[in-house]
Parts: sequence; C-alpha cells; structure tokens
Amino acid sequence: MSEAALVLFSGGQDSTTCLAWALDRYERVETIGFNYGQRHSIEMECRQDVLAAIRTQFPNWAARLGSDLVVDVPTLGTISETSLTREAEFRMQADGLPNSFVPGRNLVFLTFAAAVAYRRDIKRIVTGVCETDYSGYPDCRDDTMKAMQVALSLGLERRLVIETPLMWVDKLRTWELAESLGGPTLVELVRTRTHSCYLGDRSHEHDWGYGCGACPACELRRAGWMAYRPQTKAR
Repeated sequence: MSEAALVLFSGGQDSTTCLAWALDRYERVETIGFNYGQRHSIEMECRQDVLAAIRTQFPNWAARLGSDLVVDVPTLGTISETSLTREAEFRMQADGLPNSFVPGRNLVFLTFAAAVAYRRDIKRIVTGVCETDYSGYPDCRDDTMKAMQVALSLGLERRLVIETPLMWVDKLRTWELAESLGGPTLVELVRTRTHSCYLGDRSHEHDWGYGCGACPACELRRAGWMAYRPQTKAR
C-alpha cells in the first residue's frame, strides 16, 4: 500500500463509494472536484460535508486522506445546452441520449485530473463512472476510459492508470460495496450526506437519501436501495 491515488469526487453516492474504495487501498488519497456551471451548487456543498464526515468517522482513513482541489471550468457549462446546466425539463433526445448528458464532461475532468496527478506524482486516477447501471452517457463507458488512459499516458509521457471500481457494478452492488468497506456507518453517511438528485433537492428525505424522487438519478438510487434494503434486514 505505497501508491497514491487521485479521486474524482463530486459528493455523490458513486464518487463517495469510490473514495472509500481508494482509502481502503492506497497510502495517500487526494480528491478533485469541478465547478463546471452546473445548474445547482448543492453537490459542491455536500462534497465538503462528506469529506469532513469521513475525517471524523473513519480515523484510519483520515490519516490517508490528503488535500482537496476544486477546479473551475465554467466554459463547459456555457457551451453545454443540457438539463444539468440549464433550467430545462429532463427528456430523451433524438440521438437516444438523455438531455442531461454534458458532452465532453468526463473527458475534460480526466484531463485536468491527469495534469494534477502529473504534478503531484500520482499514478492512479479513480472515477465513479459506470456502464452497468447508468443514464447512457457515452463518456462513462469502459471503452472510453481505456482510450482516455492510453491518450493521457501518451500525452504526458507517463503511465497513468484510470481506476473504475463501479464500471460493472449496479446500484445494489454499490450499496453493498459501501457496506463492505465501511459498514453501516459508511452506508448511513452515503445515504444521508451524499447527493445525486439532478434538481439539487435536499428538502425531501427518503429511505435512500435526499432528492426529488423523480429525476433519473433519484430513480436509479432508489431502485438500488430497494434491492439492497431487504438484504440488510435479513442479516
């Protein structure tokens, strides 16, 4: 456990689980987040709350959790006509993708993360993208991640590894992974402190956490929790 990792951390369920995964494996873990012109700032507020909770509730991990960096890339939101960067109703587009897809978002995030990792002598970049249980975003696919790993390694003349712990994991398995890493304490932290809702709703609390309950992100999170919850009661 001598390596370091940089985690793309948004304050959501997936990135928080990935952060725990990295803290369980690597000696030094840093985090990076992005202000990209998203329509609400709730996730940016939640990410600080989650980081603080990890430091207080998991002392062993706190010793490994290093610095956090937030990068401002507002131009991405300016050029994106999406329901995540504009006041628009969520819908499917003619190309079969949801209008919540922000073109190039993960590609931009990984490029900035790679530049930071290069300067800090970090080889591993961890991201919560998933092809198993997701909204159909092409920049979350395994092929995209492999291509980015090759391109960034070539462009920086340094071997980088993009870790995707959730790539083949659905939301049920994501809840289970959180439990296996940090027990009920981490599950409760994920449930109550992380944010997934596209609308930024923190006024409605459900069994699975806070959110509007109707957007695609809330629906995925709820379905995973409903599949996970009966198993927790059976144990």
